[in-house]
Amino acid sequence: MMSKILSRLGLCCVLLPSPVLAQPEPQAAYQLPRAVNSVLTDIVPVGTKFWMAAGERGHILQSHDGQVWQQMPVPVQSNLNSIYFTDATHGWAVGHDATILHSNDGGASWHIQQFLPELDKPLFDIYFKDPLQGIAVGAYGMFYRTSDAGKTWSNEFHLELASEDDQQLLAELKDTDPEGFAIEMASVLPHFNRLYADGSTLYLVGEAGFFAKSNDFGLTWQRQSEFYNGSLFGITRTKALSLIAVGLRGHVFRSTDQGLSWQQVAVPSPSTLNSVINDDQGGIYLLGNAGTLLFSDDDGQTFTAMNQQDGKAILNAVVIADQLVLATETGIKTIQLKESKAL
Repeated sequence: MMSKILSRLGLCCVLLPSPVLAQPEPQAAYQLPRAVNSVLTDIVPVGTKFWMAAGERGHILQSHDGQVWQQMPVPVQSNLNSIYFTDATHGWAVGHDATILHSNDGGASWHIQQFLPELDKPLFDIYFKDPLQGIAVGAYGMFYRTSDAGKTWSNEFHLELASEDDQQLLAELKDTDPEGFAIEMASVLPHFNRLYADGSTLYLVGEAGFFAKSNDFGLTWQRQSEFYNGSLFGITRTKALSLIAVGLRGHVFRSTDQGLSWQQVAVPSPSTLNSVINDDQGGIYLLGNAGTLLFSDDDGQTFTAMNQQDGKAILNAVVIADQLVLATETGIKTIQLKESKAL
């Protein structure tokens, strides 16, 4: 999955030098009167003050009520996949061309911290544990870290995130075939699709059933046994402390033991699921392609359909009061929760 809409040697990390090739000049995103109706891949609350959404062609939008959205000026036209704020002032967004953007004025303006179109790889997600320390991940095992709020980003390779067979192959190539070693390092890791922080534990899910966790903010990782051979695109901790993971073709999994074991949950839709979110009452929402919207009020043991008749992919959502505000392939969509749950 090369964007969310398209369903999307030892145990220490190796720091990789950043590319030094000449880069095309980035072009500013067009200011469009109907940007709110364009493909939007992520939407997040920023405290209790406002909400931000991001999507295709460098679009970033802001709302103070969840109803009216204003497009913000952005210095790139790269598709954006994820947006994250540490507080009401400092935010980041990531996307194609290994782009990392930063705002220090509450999303009113953005500047480039990283733009590497020559890599031809997208970043899919970003998370900061505090205003200084952040991680961005993406296709083919891309992994960047900052300890200075993004002034500098270091490219890391975590061998422990490769399969045991690939770790052995790399160990052999390192001494016998340096060129082959470099080639394998660039392709041996899976796509990293989503980061999720649960207290001091950081989870990472991706393609081919990839699932890993870290207790030191990604300095070292423990790759877990695959419980599904397809891609995973979302993971969350429920209010009742279960883990829910979602992925391709309507696959949903639930764990009640910190991810040591997983049980598949049957759902009334075969569509790919892009994200999973919670509300304050313990409700769980699964968001997917073809208008798929599923709801659970029993900690993810069962789900009922709230599917949208327009059939448009839902990429993410936030709950605002009694409304669910969706980021979809046709922009922002708002539905009344009480009315929808009664259907």
